Amino acid sequence: MGLPLLSFIIFTPVAGAAVLMFLRGDDAVRWTALGVTILDLALCIAMLAGFDTTTHEMQFTEKRPWVPALGITYALGIDGISALFVFLTALLGSICVLASWVAIDRKVKAFMVSLLSMQALMLGVFCALDLFLFYVFWEAMLIPMYLIIGVWGGEGRIYAAFKFFLYTLAGSLLFLIGVIVLYFNGGETFDILALTAQDLPFPVQSWLFFAFLIAFAVKVPMVPVHTWLPDAHVQAPTAGSIILAGVLLKMGAYGFLRFSLPMLPEASVYYSTLLLSLSALAIVYGGLLALAQDDLKKLVAYSSISHMGFVTMGIFALNLRGLQGGILQMFNHGVTTGALFLFVGLIYERTHTRSIADYGGLMKAAPVYTAFLALFTLSSMALPGTNSFIGELLVLSGGFAANLAIGAAAVLGALLGAAYLLGMYRKVALGAASVGVRFKIRDVNARELAATLPLAVLVLWVGLYPKPFLGIIDVSVKHLLAQVHDKGSGP
Repeated sequence: MGLPLLSFIIFTPVAGAAVLMFLRGDDAVRWTALGVTILDLALCIAMLAGFDTTTHEMQFTEKRPWVPALGITYALGIDGISALFVFLTALLGSICVLASWVAIDRKVKAFMVSLLSMQALMLGVFCALDLFLFYVFWEAMLIPMYLIIGVWGGEGRIYAAFKFFLYTLAGSLLFLIGVIVLYFNGGETFDILALTAQDLPFPVQSWLFFAFLIAFAVKVPMVPVHTWLPDAHVQAPTAGSIILAGVLLKMGAYGFLRFSLPMLPEASVYYSTLLLSLSALAIVYGGLLALAQDDLKKLVAYSSISHMGFVTMGIFALNLRGLQGGILQMFNHGVTTGALFLFVGLIYERTHTRSIADYGGLMKAAPVYTAFLALFTLSSMALPGTNSFIGELLVLSGGFAANLAIGAAAVLGALLGAAYLLGMYRKVALGAASVGVRFKIRDVNARELAATLPLAVLVLWVGLYPKPFLGIIDVSVKHLLAQVHDKGSGP
């Protein structure tokens, strides 16, 4: 219809945040924020319905001059690599509002404004086709996320917020330097598609690869720049943890897919073994750290480090199965780990403790809660029939094809995942009832069920019928691999 659909998707939350500023009453703020996020989700579903899966070309494109003197444009577009994450961001936005309905009881208006602003900026990252515009969205995300952790977080929120901000800011500054170098070496343009078509010398590619690597590795996060994540997760409110796990961690992996691989193909091939090794380290190390946790939220946080290792392994396997699995696992991790953080938040609201030792016997006290928790736990450990199984199977297949030792390390990480997840569920749901907790538990209500059901449906849909999701990414993945292998023969 010629409508600027992506602009509507990005700026609907901004318009909603502006409306919230004039509302009075917390209930009016909550309902308006929920309506805005549902409208945004509807626009994203319309985008997916009109998405052409037969082409790798950018779709729903928009382009307008912004700073003509520097060649900066307001350029938007999506392909198969970004489409799923636009949808995921909007879906989790609605779930975050529902999850915060009771949990956030002070400065509700400011929180919802921060949440909607965060959603708009994350959507902008996945849609931007101008490198400068991408950087603006990428950097501006730090502000609302810092506020969400620092204002509405736990007792150690100030420390966690500063640590998050400093780590990600340091990575962003390196990214900015890389953007400037890329601008002057790529024909003085910020057009992402034009920069992708450039054939940069290997020394330039190599330098840019490591500048981008540090910036993206902090966001993923990869070992050893992962230490900000557990603090941020533990101190963040439930909605903040869902955003962190569901979307923010994907920004780093998306950076590898959008910049490192297509723009720096020779360097990506040359240093792929290094990235595979770091991925294997994250899988095993994150699993071991998760296995040692007694804090329920820390366990899920460290599991994210391990699971994101599977994502980067799939990306840098540089073969079709690995790359398909890596992208699908990005989506799956957002669904499953976002759901786990939601359920940690729900039980914390009831008990005000995150210690696994304090729980027990939840199956009798809250059978619906424990049934959904079982589903998301089995999904996180990649049981056949759940979404994560398909992604991990493709990643492991691609990882073994790329490097046998790396694939073996990933299998060890999967076994560790089964150990800490089953151990957690046994203690929380099946163990002896805790006297201090059992009388405080109530089962999920209608609002919490509304937040849970979409995630449960996606777990089973992707697990039992992944074809529509793989169909969205397939052509774009094949085109990306062709770009890498055509120009990535090495120095």
